[in-house]
Amino acid sequence: MIDKALLDILACPACKGDVELKDERIVCKKCNRKYPVKDGIPVMLIDEAQQ
Repeated sequence: MIDKALLDILACPACKGDVELKDERIVCKKCNRKYPVKDGIPVMLIDEAQQ
């Protein structure tokens, strides 16, 4: 779904932590915010994240 190279360069916009792909969402390993993926594009906006 999302290229591993892209995941390697992405960071959480809220805490700058590393992220991983879980259940079709981008999840921050540090603060646990969950960012949606819409049409294969990660939406890395703090307002769109779930805590």
